[in-house]
Amino acid sequence: MKLSAAIAVVLIWSCLPATAQQGGAALYAQRCAQCHDSSNTDIRAPSRTALQSKSFDEVLGAITTGAMSSFAQGLSNDERAAIASLVTGKAASHASTDSAGQCAQGETGFPQPIDGPRWNGWGADLNNSRFQPAAMAGLAPDQVPRLRLKWAFGFPGMSTANAQPTVIGGLLFVGGGDRKVHALDAKTGCTRWVFPTDAPVRAAISLIPMDNGQSAIVFGDVLANVYAVNATTGALIWKSRVEDHLAARITGAPTFYSGVIYVGVSSIEEATGSRPTYQCCTFRGSVVALKAETGAQIWKSYTIPEAPHPTRTNAIGTQLFGPAGASVWSAPTIDVQRRALYVATSNSYADPATDTSDAILAFDLATGRMLWHQQATPKDSFVVACFGTDQTNCPQDRGPDHDFGQSPILVTLRDGQRVLVIGQKSGVVHALDPDHEGKILWQTRIGQGGPLGGTEWGSAADQERIYVANSDVRFLRDGSRRLNSSEGGGLFGLDLATGKIAMQVAPVACGDRPQCSPALSAAITLVPGVVFSGGVSGFLRAYATDDARLLWEIDTARDYTTVNGVPARGGAMDGPGAVVVDGMLYVNSGYAQWGGLPGNVLLAFEVGIP
Repeated sequence: MKLSAAIAVVLIWSCLPATAQQGGAALYAQRCAQCHDSSNTDIRAPSRTALQSKSFDEVLGAITTGAMSSFAQGLSNDERAAIASLVTGKAASHASTDSAGQCAQGETGFPQPIDGPRWNGWGADLNNSRFQPAAMAGLAPDQVPRLRLKWAFGFPGMSTANAQPTVIGGLLFVGGGDRKVHALDAKTGCTRWVFPTDAPVRAAISLIPMDNGQSAIVFGDVLANVYAVNATTGALIWKSRVEDHLAARITGAPTFYSGVIYVGVSSIEEATGSRPTYQCCTFRGSVVALKAETGAQIWKSYTIPEAPHPTRTNAIGTQLFGPAGASVWSAPTIDVQRRALYVATSNSYADPATDTSDAILAFDLATGRMLWHQQATPKDSFVVACFGTDQTNCPQDRGPDHDFGQSPILVTLRDGQRVLVIGQKSGVVHALDPDHEGKILWQTRIGQGGPLGGTEWGSAADQERIYVANSDVRFLRDGSRRLNSSEGGGLFGLDLATGKIAMQVAPVACGDRPQCSPALSAAITLVPGVVFSGGVSGFLRAYATDDARLLWEIDTARDYTTVNGVPARGGAMDGPGAVVVDGMLYVNSGYAQWGGLPGNVLLAFEVGIP
């Protein structure tokens, strides 16, 4: 679901007024309706109904300073406001909630030791396992059924909540589409400080030590900026832009190791490159190594070694370029033993397709030299235009859009065998040998796959199994672009040594629940004996890993009274997974991009008294 927040780029480039005099309705009919009124569910642009669930501030911010700002150059403030008002049917909100829900004055530092229970970054460890050991989780299987809501926090003016929180030292750090990073007290949800960012922060946040004995949080935004901010005061330490391409963004959490921050770079050129007048495509994914103290670049390595060059002209004479693509959507994985870094890449954007797209790549930690690559799906060149009426910029050698949206997981089995394991949008789970240049050990299919199919955001693994959720989102075939409430979903536990399915949960049908799908797209979270999985239905469920029995479920799609006084509601769950720390569970709810229910809430659960 890599285009989730970014796909509205299609909206902006198609809706920008040719002149200030053109009316909004005429503009929409001329430039927007082809995508947003289309009955083709493969066009991954939000429907008109989905756009109306967004706030005026969301769309205006995206046009002004967000990922779509480059496409609104030259527009007046009134023109931008007219677009936002037309699309959302709403007016600007001038209410400020920054002062609501503040912690008591005088509270400074970390409430708890930072070497105590914590979930740091995306995958909780350098291996990106998304497995929380018992001592860190503080949540036993027999306690899970007693989880109860403790507090809720609302993201003001938003219709999505898609950045996973980090919890360490008793503080919780989370970004949002509201162009702010919030530092909250993990136990109460009160606000310690708020840091404004240039653009929305979709990625998880990583806490790192600094040489002066203080701690900083590092994170990226959707304009490809990386920030380091004092963790206890919210003061900016440094900011570095790691890629100048106008379509570049950061969607994966930075990974810290031995004084260096490693960050993957992705882009939305897959969407913007669909315009027939656009010279598609020139973006290459990359991994950047930065000095933790200063943000200075140590090295930068592209996922496609060859620079883009002119290839052919399209049907209207626009010069096209390639190779391009192979974005890094997820957090890098560190292999301390081999002094290597692993990332997973997206599809190619243009002809010729590259052999490093839809692949796992290994880089040397010190130099950034590519050590090896193992491709899962060859010749997967794709842009959003391939699903549209106007396929002018669709690559001639079109692929299925089966890229990787999650981090590789590095696991050492009980017998000492090391495995690099990952799920793909194709519906296949792959196990590679990191000690023999990514040699394929096994491959197991768990879903049909597709552009919104297979395993999406993140899997989880211990020393015995990898747990993967299946999306396979499908839509009704009546041209309405409504979610199919009976197709998709399923949760699987695969034996890491053999790839055989050892545990399985059948899809949970929606019944007559509106805007619902059984699809499980959100990242999986694992604690000893329990696997947590959030669904597009809005339900978060916990299953026993031994026999797949349901331990607990909560319907998050409802209204909440929040600690910061912001009206909030839960909705579809996608993207980030649950975070379990010190007996509490934290999870975001709200993701309307593919027709599910919108939402804007961060929820915190604790174990209730029997």
